[in-house]
Amino acid sequence: MTFSIIAPAAPQLPRDPSPASEPSLDFDGDIDVIRPAERGKTAHKAIITPGEVVTEDIQWMRGHGTTATQGSSTILATVAGTLLRTNKLLSIQPLRARYTPEIGDLVVGRIVSVETKRWKVDLSAPLLAHLPLSAINLPGGILRKRTATDELAIRTFFSEGDLLVAEVQSVYQDGAASLHTRSLRYGKLRNGVFMRVSGTGGGGGVVRSRRQVWTVHTANGGGEVDIVLGVNGYIWICKHSRGELVASTEEAKKMNEITRMEEAVNESMYSNRNDEIGPQTRREIARLGGCVRALVENGVRVDEEMVMAAYTVNLEGGVDMDGLREEEEDEYMGGEKGQRVVTAALESVKG
Repeated sequence: MTFSIIAPAAPQLPRDPSPASEPSLDFDGDIDVIRPAERGKTAHKAIITPGEVVTEDIQWMRGHGTTATQGSSTILATVAGTLLRTNKLLSIQPLRARYTPEIGDLVVGRIVSVETKRWKVDLSAPLLAHLPLSAINLPGGILRKRTATDELAIRTFFSEGDLLVAEVQSVYQDGAASLHTRSLRYGKLRNGVFMRVSGTGGGGGVVRSRRQVWTVHTANGGGEVDIVLGVNGYIWICKHSRGELVASTEEAKKMNEITRMEEAVNESMYSNRNDEIGPQTRREIARLGGCVRALVENGVRVDEEMVMAAYTVNLEGGVDMDGLREEEEDEYMGGEKGQRVVTAALESVKG
């Protein structure tokens, strides 16, 4: 009996016959990017991996997240993400990327160092942001030039490890941001919990929306809770304290920032002591934090609409496990329960 050895053959990968399933984002209504045939791809895959051939057509120009081989028109991806096409420019939008500051963004940051006349703030950006001493409110709302006395007392305003909410005032040429807190809506953060989620990029994360700061009238005797969604992916959920963190522009107008500045900006604005928070308020803060985590884990955008929808679904007890209603004291929002809450929230928003 004779045996014959057959050389193994490479398996044929299924190819996507429809160009509409390509993960390119078209902005001009032009033809889709033609991918090489040797890069077989399934229809449900929408992620480009590093080293993958994007196109070999000479008409396309390479942008961020791509590179071109020497002596060839082949464009390769250098990061993992989705394909973004603007006219004839191809770029890759990474799944996870550091925050890129833009003027007017509301951000939550952490003080990492104190320098002369300024603070360095971590915003989850490639470079640390700057908060000048001249860009904050002095206690009492006094409008004057900063003196050497203010420089010596700079740590009484912010010190290492303090959290604050601020606005991006300008961006330097190297990409570093300059912040300011010259408003009753901004300042030091207290009486709450800090969360960090994925920022800009693919999948779930904080998105720029109409309102980044709002007050929730919680149930079960929890009172009012403030939610601050930083565009940089930093989130702060805290007990509402009138006069320290104004939750909306409407409330700021009611307080009349100009005439009542001295009453609102006082010594307690830069205090490091937290107020007493009742167990009901802590429970609702934890519930809201669980809703945010569930949205991020399931790849859903994090904004006011989705957070409130998930919180409402959780309060209504519309999530049953194996036909049994969850106990009210159980605020765990991970795993299968989180998926069901997010699914119900999406349905309520679409409906």
